[in-house]
Amino acid sequence: MFNKRIKIKELLQCEATGQKVIVMGWVRTFRNNQFIALNDGSTNHNIQIVVELGLLDDATLKRITTGAALKVVGKVIPSLGKGQKIEIKATTIEVLGDCDAEKYPLQPKKHSLEFLREIAHLRFRTNTFGAVFRVRHALAFAIHQFFNNKGFLYIHTPIITASDAEGAGETFRVTTLPLDGTAKRKDDGSIDFNEDFFGKSTNLTVSGQLEGELAATAFADIYTFGPTFRAENSNTARHLAEFWMIEPEMAFYDIEDNMNLAEEFIQYIIRYVIEHNREDIELLDARLAEEEKQKPQNERQEFGLLEKLQFVVENNFERITYTEAINILLNSPAYKKKKFKYDVQWGIDMQSEHERYLVEKHFKKPVIVRNYPAAIKAFYMRMNEGCEEGKETVAAMDILAPGIGEIVGGSQREERYDVLLNRMEKFNIPVEEMNWYLDTRRFGSVPHAGFGLGFERIVQFVTGMTNIRDVIPFARTPKNCEF
Repeated sequence: MFNKRIKIKELLQCEATGQKVIVMGWVRTFRNNQFIALNDGSTNHNIQIVVELGLLDDATLKRITTGAALKVVGKVIPSLGKGQKIEIKATTIEVLGDCDAEKYPLQPKKHSLEFLREIAHLRFRTNTFGAVFRVRHALAFAIHQFFNNKGFLYIHTPIITASDAEGAGETFRVTTLPLDGTAKRKDDGSIDFNEDFFGKSTNLTVSGQLEGELAATAFADIYTFGPTFRAENSNTARHLAEFWMIEPEMAFYDIEDNMNLAEEFIQYIIRYVIEHNREDIELLDARLAEEEKQKPQNERQEFGLLEKLQFVVENNFERITYTEAINILLNSPAYKKKKFKYDVQWGIDMQSEHERYLVEKHFKKPVIVRNYPAAIKAFYMRMNEGCEEGKETVAAMDILAPGIGEIVGGSQREERYDVLLNRMEKFNIPVEEMNWYLDTRRFGSVPHAGFGLGFERIVQFVTGMTNIRDVIPFARTPKNCEF
């Protein structure tokens, strides 16, 4: 029944007429009891099904409603309709799944993104989200292709871990201990995790980086691509509690090599989507243009979506130091006119408004900022040699992108055992529990580097969606865990 069907995308690409075909999909519209717009998710374009008068009885015609699933057998014929070269003249139509038109939430009209978030299980069926998630798939494929072509090894790092790689403490606890207060406690009153499933305190991973470094000291070039979790109570358009991360780790790399790879990587995956998902990008480009028209002139983006993506792949990223970035901000009209919500001074962790000013107003292109203050960066980042009084920096780098700010964060890792040990003690990292990590510095340590790319951030950038909840199938956010 099903194995002979042709996907609508394939049918529209070949444009040959005269052959008998089987298509299956969902009804988008049904006009005049004669013209069905059918979509199967392979493309945003519908195929028109022509139903001759008298082909179907009244009972079947009433079942062909928006959202109903059909199997159509028919002949491909030239179309006289505007915007389509072929259509299918139906010989048989079978209703595979009925859809109550009065109760179906996705009527053929424009719906707000806020409304569609409330019915995330159905929003895949809209043109916008069809395009978003096909682009998401293409980006995921391009990521694997890029690293595979470069000889990287794909490593699966653990979801459940006993370490907090960032030292942030914002983790989801994993336990089988009772939550009713009856868990066994130590003499000091703290919970005795010896009684827990793993015999110690564990959490969902915030990063696969530390485990990735272990693999890089054997295979040289590796990458991870998997889910990560942050129990950060941020109910914003930029944060998720569950998201996906790409984290390559490379032995025999310094910070310069790291920046070069990250730039090449971003340009590669964007170029792949432009080449392979042009129709989806054009639809999202038109959607964004409509959205921009609703904004005041001074708030509109300078580039359209496709124009922005092409600009990114065709131009080198700007590279500056953190100190240069702070000086640019201090001398900016925005700072002098007190338009920044957050203060600017050397030593701050730059906020999104600062990052976006650099890329959208000052340079008008992606920017790589390097050499951040050591005090605001993680313990494993390599200390730079020599510093101004009170201005210790590490070989860290962030890539800032228009529209969303930081998109990549990375660094050269601290390969010197004594320096790393000192940093761990300074950051109160439990040295005994991290002996496995220190072994990579005891036994054949080498200069190495890596970076992390939040997958949803790059999907946001490429699709032009302004809310990160619209680029992941089922968003996990504070007080929200539907489906």
